[in-house]
Order: sequence, then structure tokens, then C-alpha cells
Amino acid sequence: MKKYLYLLISIFVLAVAASAQLSLPMESQRQEITQTVGDTRIAVVYHRPNAKGRPLWGCETKDFVPKGNNLYPCLVPNNQVWRTGANENTTFEVSNEVKINGQTLPAGKYGLFTIPNKDEWIVVFSKTNTDWGSFSYKPENDQLRVTVKPQTGEMAETMSIGFENVKQTSAEVVVRWEKVRVPFTVDIGDMNARVLNYIRESLKTAKPDDFRSPVQGANYVYNNKLTANYAEAIGWLDAMLQKKETVGALALKANLLADSGKKPEAIATAEKALALAKTVTPAPNTSALEKKLAEWKGQK
Repeated sequence: MKKYLYLLISIFVLAVAASAQLSLPMESQRQEITQTVGDTRIAVVYHRPNAKGRPLWGCETKDFVPKGNNLYPCLVPNNQVWRTGANENTTFEVSNEVKINGQTLPAGKYGLFTIPNKDEWIVVFSKTNTDWGSFSYKPENDQLRVTVKPQTGEMAETMSIGFENVKQTSAEVVVRWEKVRVPFTVDIGDMNARVLNYIRESLKTAKPDDFRSPVQGANYVYNNKLTANYAEAIGWLDAMLQKKETVGALALKANLLADSGKKPEAIATAEKALALAKTVTPAPNTSALEKKLAEWKGQK
């Protein structure tokens, strides 16, 4: 019985030892970067090697998949798949479907590989994102490949991946190392349909005393000139105004009505907002609404 018990203990200890792993500082530092573009979160996790005077680019090899570390005349040979960093797979994650240089990439987490050449690079988004390096890379696991043009950039001793030219619905992801700059564009497309659905679902479950969400939703519709949804936005405000009248909600409704061509209703709603403003302490700034009201009356 004791031998059997000792055997079980030994097996348990060996199993724990085998699974244990030290977490030690690495020479190539780990970085996590995220960027929100519209309603979409983009996240990149990678390790940042330093050049340290080593030849980085331009050498040739017949090995499409690397066979080991430091076996080639340069660190990243032409036509060899690169992990786009050091250590584990670089990962690229998007919370919504996006387009990479015009090609569709579904929401998800991918291994980000690159295949450099003199005049063009291939950027690879692989379904495999948990391996070490690119030694076990398999093309059949690719979700998407896009071809990009490398550019000359300022000298960078430390390899980096960053976000540049961030706009309302797009951003550039740029790989930089030494004097090489490799950009690709992430475009989130028309996010308004997603945002409108989010607003609708949120308002269905909003608390009875949540008077901010309907105004925020209607304000999004108004600011983005989603004219096809003006009547819906007015409906959100009306449901809220039945419970509580506020100057801001009435003013927003007046603007939506005016832009919908309903000037008499807009004027009546604006006057109601201004009358309510006189009872509020501290008094809100209504100069913009007063100016619009005068314009609407002049257009009658």
C-alpha cells in the first residue's frame, strides 16, 4: 500500500514539475498595444527585438519556414516567413469584421506573420496564434494574406508595431525596424448599422431612470446625420420625455424635427425647451438654440 502511495505521489510531483515554467525577463521585451477605431477594438501583442548591429534584411534562403535561430546570413531572409517580432507568435485581434487593405478579415485573434521581399511583403493572418516563432507555420492555416509595399523610414533600433493615421473608421498598422516601414490599413467599414443595433438593444434593457441613454442614442443619430433614422431617434426621446422633460432632450428633438422638415413642430419644441430652461438652476446656455429658433421662424 505504501509503495502504491509513494508511486502516486512521485507521479504527481513529476507531473507538476513538468508543467511548471519559470516566468523570466526576456531580452526582447513584450508589448501589448490596443487602438479603438469607431466601435472596433484592435489589439496587437508582440516581442520587440533590437537590431544590435546585426544584418536584418536582404539575404536569400531556400527555407520558406525557418529551421532554427541564427542559421542565416541575415535575421529576416527574403521569402521566409517571419513571426514579425521575437519569441511567441505575434498576435493580431479585432473585435469586429474588418477589411485589411480591402480584403475581409473576420473578427477574431490571429497569428501575425510577414514574408519579406525586396519590392513587396506578404502580411499573413493565421488561424494559429499560440506557437513559438514561425517554425511550425503552415500555409493551410492562413485566414488571409495581403500584399503590401515596404517603405523607407527613420532608423529604429528597436522593432515596433504601431497605429498611425487613425481616423473615424480606419487606421494604419505599421511595422518598423531599422529603416524599413511596412504599413497596412485596417478599415472597420460602415459601423452605423452595428451602433444602431447596439443602441436599440441597450434601450430595451435600460433602467426606468436612465434618462441619459436615449439622449446619447438620439445624439449619435443627429451628429452622424443618419437621416433615415431621425424618426426612430425622436421616438427614443419621446419615450424619455414622457417620464422626465429636460432642456437638452427637448433641444435635440427640436433639431431633429427641423432637419426632418417639420419646422412648426421644431419651433414649438424649441420654445418649450427655452421655457423650461428659465426654471432650471443653474441656467443652461441656450444661445445656440435661441439662434436656431430665430432662423426657423425666419424660414416660415
